[in-house]
Amino acid sequence: MESWLSKFTCFHCLLFLLLNATHCFSFVQTQTRTLCHADEHSFLLQFKESFTIDKSASRSPFAYPKVTSWAQEGDQNQSKCCSWDGVECHAESGRVIGLDLKSSCLYGSINSNSTLFRLVHLQMLDLSDNNFNSSEIPSRFGHDLSSLSYLNLSLSAFSGQIPSEISKLSKLSTLDLSQNNGLELRKSNMRILVQNLTSIKQLHLSDVGIYSTVPNILVNASSFTSLNLSYCGCLVYTQTLVIFPTFNRTNSFKTLDVSSTNFSGELPNSIGNLHSLNYFDISYCGFDSHVPSSFGNLTQLSFLEMASFHDVSAGQFLVPDSLSCFGKLTKFSYLDLSDINLQFPTNLEHLNLASNYLQGEFPKSLFHLRNLERLGLSGNNLSGLVEFDEFSNLKKLKVLGLSDNRLSVRVKSGSSATLPKFEFLKLAECNLTEFPEFLKNQYELGGLYLSRNNIHGQIPKWLWNATRETLVNLDLGSNFLTGFEENPVTLPWKNLQLFNLANNRLQGSLPIPPQSITVYMVDNNNYSGEVSPLFCNLNYLQVLDLANNLSGMLPQCLGKSSSLEILHLMFNSFHGHIPPFCVNKNSLKFVGLGYNRLQGMLPRSMADCIQLEFLHIGNNQISDIFPSWLGVLPVLKGLILGSNAFHGIIGKPPTDH
Repeated sequence: MESWLSKFTCFHCLLFLLLNATHCFSFVQTQTRTLCHADEHSFLLQFKESFTIDKSASRSPFAYPKVTSWAQEGDQNQSKCCSWDGVECHAESGRVIGLDLKSSCLYGSINSNSTLFRLVHLQMLDLSDNNFNSSEIPSRFGHDLSSLSYLNLSLSAFSGQIPSEISKLSKLSTLDLSQNNGLELRKSNMRILVQNLTSIKQLHLSDVGIYSTVPNILVNASSFTSLNLSYCGCLVYTQTLVIFPTFNRTNSFKTLDVSSTNFSGELPNSIGNLHSLNYFDISYCGFDSHVPSSFGNLTQLSFLEMASFHDVSAGQFLVPDSLSCFGKLTKFSYLDLSDINLQFPTNLEHLNLASNYLQGEFPKSLFHLRNLERLGLSGNNLSGLVEFDEFSNLKKLKVLGLSDNRLSVRVKSGSSATLPKFEFLKLAECNLTEFPEFLKNQYELGGLYLSRNNIHGQIPKWLWNATRETLVNLDLGSNFLTGFEENPVTLPWKNLQLFNLANNRLQGSLPIPPQSITVYMVDNNNYSGEVSPLFCNLNYLQVLDLANNLSGMLPQCLGKSSSLEILHLMFNSFHGHIPPFCVNKNSLKFVGLGYNRLQGMLPRSMADCIQLEFLHIGNNQISDIFPSWLGVLPVLKGLILGSNAFHGIIGKPPTDH
């Protein structure tokens, strides 16, 4: 039966659809009643006839010639031009106020006699992604279309000087002239353009040849939300590099793109005033190496592109002394520092840039940070070869994380380099093919992560001889390991908590972990034999994953553990009865017993597994009445019982059990 909540939700969905349908019907009625003025009908058709249709004139894969559906002269329905594709009319006056012909396959030129300039009520004009055959932008845009608030002429093969008359469009909130390689904007025009566009919010001039500095009035206009000056060619007077403008606190920038320009000098501390900025691209510029600490004020920033951001002479990128300025940027989803020679402050002790979006080569300048104690670069997209011996320069280094990049770490055999004594070492997915020999001397190692490499053969005895007393976490999963050099009955590490050897080729009987173990994962190997009752005595065990080729009967004490949360015993050959789970206080959330040969009845004590979320006992030989009583479990989300011998009627769960 549907809950009152689902009925309530559906009712409101239906009401929403009905209200919107009413609105849409009202809009259609309005559009149907609106009649196009005969003069504007004629102007539109003449504008159409001034072009040829050429599918190669537009680059968008969704381009199509909108004007082909427009009626011809003498058509009895010439009053219906307000319903033409791309044409918008005012609901009451019937005047054409919008013309959207982007990606319409138009080829030709717009000259000063074009009837486009007779549509004097236009508020929105989009002619982007067409081909106007390297013609100039007519000055009449500024003279005759004074009501425009939106003008988009991007990607349309215009050339020549941007007419200063454009600045007369005082109502413009969006002006997009980008991706017209032949367009130019000189010094006086830039100043005039900026000063007169008092309502401008978005100005996009990428790929325009700008021969001017950027006036401060441009970047400090309180109405601005988006400025794109990328690939603007010169932005210079002759050979003089342009200094980046300063920003005041009243700006509203959300997007700022000045990539591939010749801006130079220091990024001003006023960068921190861009409090609304979420997209910032300053890649491939000529800025020097200093990044102001005020970067930490850009709390809304989600995209930062700084590729090849460096000093022209020094070729370095200096990470600020206080790296917390980056740590405050919690909304980051993209950070690109590729092609940068990173230069860090030499007194740096802790550097953690893990789990970001860093790209490019591994920064070799890190090997000069003699005071570094912790270095975290895991979970990025760094690439290239790392010669591990070079870490011998960092005598104080205790924690190193290079996992999950696109790095290849090379450790030279028999090297005489004296490497630091590590406490935690993360080299997962680093293209290693053998256990690094330097681990023989790592007597302080507490965490070793070498998963997802290509390490073959056996786990050497010298590894546990060196780390017997100190190792807490060991992750060797997803390699090609076949066993231990000396197969131990019990694992040699006295304080081990995490043990992951999943997805290898291990054989023999299961090694018994120490009392300290919390996570024991050896799934997808070739272990055989029975599960020792000693696993019942592990008081801190939370995760036990044994999916292998194990057999025998499950220890009946296994279900009594009070700390166990995940028990995965699937894909083995266990037989006999299921242990009586949850007879004591329990934490079980996942129980996987499927694909074994278990028999008998489902233990009724499972009704006390009040934290159980998923139970899989399918593909066994259980014979029992259908366990409707499992319906009392308050958080159970998944239940798989198939391929057993359950019988009886599926009914409501009992009130007690």
